[in-house]
Amino acid sequence: MPSTFADLEYQALLLSPEDRVQLADRLLASLSSNPSVEQEWSAESLRRLAELEAGTDAGVSVESAIARAKAAIR
Repeated sequence: MPSTFADLEYQALLLSPEDRVQLADRLLASLSSNPSVEQEWSAESLRRLAELEAGTDAGVSVESAIARAKAAIR
């Protein structure tokens, strides 16, 4: 029996942060026709995750990111 989107989402959210990053990278890569760009984005996302986990980068809050995105499209 095929899984529903909700089932897949639930299972994905049970993964570790590292595994979710890898899954997201693979899903995004499946949408692109340029593998070299996807490889670079994958390396960048893993680098950023490592910085967050090491505490060398505090990241940006969701609220701040949304506000910046809204401001950029106005």
